[in-house]
Amino acid sequence: MGKAFDWHLIFDFIPTLLEYLMITLQVLLYATVIGLVLGLVLAVIRLFRVPVLSQLVIVFLSFIRGTPMLIQLFLVFYGLPALLLVFGFDISRMAPAYFVIVTYALRDGAIFSEIFRSAIKGVDYGQTEAAMSVGMSPVQSFFRIVLPQSVSIAFPNVANSVISSLKDTSLAFTIGLMDMMGRGETLIAATAHALEVYIALSIIYYVVVLILEQVAKLFEKRANRHKTTVMALD
Repeated sequence: MGKAFDWHLIFDFIPTLLEYLMITLQVLLYATVIGLVLGLVLAVIRLFRVPVLSQLVIVFLSFIRGTPMLIQLFLVFYGLPALLLVFGFDISRMAPAYFVIVTYALRDGAIFSEIFRSAIKGVDYGQTEAAMSVGMSPVQSFFRIVLPQSVSIAFPNVANSVISSLKDTSLAFTIGLMDMMGRGETLIAATAHALEVYIALSIIYYVVVLILEQVAKLFEKRANRHKTTVMALD
């Protein structure tokens, strides 16, 4: 049973929790970067219908969509060491942060692959034909013409996914990561003031999300500045 609510403690807990914000943001950053690369690779595999690999990607995406994030976290945390141990590699003593990053990178890669695939298909194929007509190979036209435009199309959805991932990182404490949520759980155990801790956490997450949304809007505006220029010329 918790103690009587004390709103003053909310402001006492916030500085303590903020000390662990950087861990949460580092996990988000590394998982996002790896996820972007993985997502692009998976999207290309599906778009070009690479034999065998394309089918494996479809199964992977279906599994990620059909299983809870928490289960995926446990599967990586317990399953990856067991799998690698078969090949003589013992990673059971690695820091929980690495398993968290791998899990979220895989999940982000699956999400980003669908975003990229949709964005790439959204670029008019006539531009690819025009590029090939002037001597570009399919690969050159993809990376020089299609991909830059698809990044602009995909950016809003990617930004929303990153913000969603930030909130999902709150599950990482379940495998021992001492991030903001993990520190919050220790504060609850030490003080029995659960409500105050969760309110403090919600304030921090909410402010960080607001900041990320504003940063995303600035990047989106900058990425689409060429469209504004074209419309002005018209």
